[in-house]
Amino acid sequence: MKALADRLRLRTDPTIFFVSAGFTIVFVLALVIFPGPIGDAFAAGRSWIVANLGWFFILGVNIWLGFLIWAALSRHGHIRLGPKDSRPEYGNLSWFTMLFAGGIGTVLMFWGVAEPISHFSEPPLPGVEPFSDEAAKDAISIAIYHLGLHTWTIFTLPGLGFAYFINRYDLPVRVSSVFYPLLKEGINGPIGKAIDIASILGTLFGVAVSLGLGSSQIAAGLDALLGTGDGTFVKIAILTALTAVAITSIVAGLDKGVKLLSNINIGMAVGLMVFVLIFGSTLFLLRGIVQTFGLYFSNLPHLAFWNDMLANENPDTPGWGWQGSWTVFYWAWTVTWSPFIGLFVARISRGRTVREFVFGVLLAPSLFTLIWFAIFGWQAMEFDGIGQAARAAMGDQAGQLSKAVSDSVPLAMFAFFEHFPFVHIVQGIAVVVVAIFFATSSDSASLVVDMLCTGTPTPGPVHQRVFWGAAEGLVAAMLIILAGDAGLTALQQVITVVGLPIFILVSMMIPSIIKGFALEDIDHVSIGKRPKLDDF
Repeated sequence: MKALADRLRLRTDPTIFFVSAGFTIVFVLALVIFPGPIGDAFAAGRSWIVANLGWFFILGVNIWLGFLIWAALSRHGHIRLGPKDSRPEYGNLSWFTMLFAGGIGTVLMFWGVAEPISHFSEPPLPGVEPFSDEAAKDAISIAIYHLGLHTWTIFTLPGLGFAYFINRYDLPVRVSSVFYPLLKEGINGPIGKAIDIASILGTLFGVAVSLGLGSSQIAAGLDALLGTGDGTFVKIAILTALTAVAITSIVAGLDKGVKLLSNINIGMAVGLMVFVLIFGSTLFLLRGIVQTFGLYFSNLPHLAFWNDMLANENPDTPGWGWQGSWTVFYWAWTVTWSPFIGLFVARISRGRTVREFVFGVLLAPSLFTLIWFAIFGWQAMEFDGIGQAARAAMGDQAGQLSKAVSDSVPLAMFAFFEHFPFVHIVQGIAVVVVAIFFATSSDSASLVVDMLCTGTPTPGPVHQRVFWGAAEGLVAAMLIILAGDAGLTALQQVITVVGLPIFILVSMMIPSIIKGFALEDIDHVSIGKRPKLDDF
């Protein structure tokens, strides 16, 4: 394989690159040749995982969150994620902005309206009347639970592992480096390479699912604006165009341009949020932001450990299907992104202490998510009608938004903007925001996957990076074709199955980090000299 890598002018670990690329190509070919059996296999796998291991996902993320809080508050919180004399490369404001850019832009655009309205119209908790005041409060709480602290816990844990072992010990830029205290030089052997291959494949699938969702949302937006339709052909055309943009960025090496574009995009997303606040029910939303803090933190203990154990005993509950389609799907999907986002967060956090890292990465994006859902979610539910009296007064206008979301989740944000002035302009801006998030996510993910292959922070040859950019787009296209009319459900099936081994892998980072902490020359005030690798 090394000779082939040299012939192709690759700068990478041949085993990791060719095995990862081989699995990707085989999967794409299998989807083309056997779409039916593969779809059935993913459906069966997802059903088994949800029924038998849904509790494992829910408990696991809570354990991760508890570990991170312990790490930050313990004496190990003083440890710098880099040499002892290192200091942060970025100011707090720039750091927080980049955290937002790295992990939540596309997700908030897709689910900002769709998730609260979904829970509002079909309450998942037993005994709650649809469209009631209680349903509205639960809907906001559940949406923020899914995309707040717990989502960022899934990014923060591997990010801490990367930042500690790669930044502090100068180990290779690979997921296997986090397991050095457990594997030692084994990180360079078969086990280490297997870990890196699994991480690369998981990242490819996680990004591909996100690209599939993004294509669906852009198609829905263009259909609302131009009547282009939102079928499979349109989604594939959009995916092809934006993947071409991402590959062009890779070839041109437009790092500064992509960074500028990302900052502009974040500004546009925040602008949309401020637009809703100003042109919506401003006073209602300001009160809602304040109240949402209380709702989230009062409901969080119950929601964090709820896994519908009495579903089979209570005919009023929807059973295991709800959590499999929502909570377990979220955790499985997010964990496939965790090597990508974790490495990105680790790179921009060099020189920060463990305490700064944990609380910054957990709290700053979670705070923004809370405000986003408080504005978009409450406004969407008010448009739909909260409570029987409000819905009776609205007449035929009541329930229009929930019906639109029920018909098409990707269309939710665009149906929402129909209630505002300058509707076509705002919808057009929303399409642009989603498209730029799409392109920059694909570009960044390609660079990260390439780094996981090379093991260095410097990118490999252009054609090597282009391969991963094209691979992401191709896998996403095949998943869209596999999904067909089933859409989101089929994507959920794929990512739940792929997410399980990555979830187990990230869980094993905890004992490795603990062992690393235990060997630090540390007291309650200062951090001494780091241990040598031989000490492990």
